[in-house]
Amino acid sequence: MDAAMVLFWTKGYHATSLKDLEVTLQMKPGSIYAAFQSKESLFRATLDRYAAKMASEMQAVLDTAQSPLTGLRNHLISLANLAPTDKPSTSCMLVKSLLEVGHVDALRDAVQNHLNRIQISLTHAVQMAQNAGELSQSLDCDRVARRLQTYIFGLKIQAQRETDPRRMRQLCEDLATELSQSVAA
Repeated sequence: MDAAMVLFWTKGYHATSLKDLEVTLQMKPGSIYAAFQSKESLFRATLDRYAAKMASEMQAVLDTAQSPLTGLRNHLISLANLAPTDKPSTSCMLVKSLLEVGHVDALRDAVQNHLNRIQISLTHAVQMAQNAGELSQSLDCDRVARRLQTYIFGLKIQAQRETDPRRMRQLCEDLATELSQSVAA
């Protein structure tokens, strides 16, 4: 599964051929179809795997923080450590897939569902910060979560082009500070 995920993440859904899957998975076409039913089904399974890993990493940062707001800030700052060599791409597989699949309804819906779950997790974290008195009660938690999601995905794209780690860290810290300053009670 990890090998298929890396292949789709690197090449994209449409550019990944059955031959690519054969070589990467070291399986014959019949075995691939027997195991996964279709290329689309395998792609969806890799999206599920990627999204679960992304959610788990984010939740680990939130769970180990001293407070909900600190967790959100720490997650933004942790994105400074992304480097193009760390993964097939620092750019988010979900965002890349959303841009690639266009209006293929079933695939677009699968990606959108994962993005929606991430937003719900962020909304929950913002609500926890609000309940802890770290954020104003007048805030629209969903709106703040959408903004955070934009920051997160934007930082992942920026990591593709930023060659100076110091500048990337500054950007992440600036966004984390902006979050604290603009939403603090």
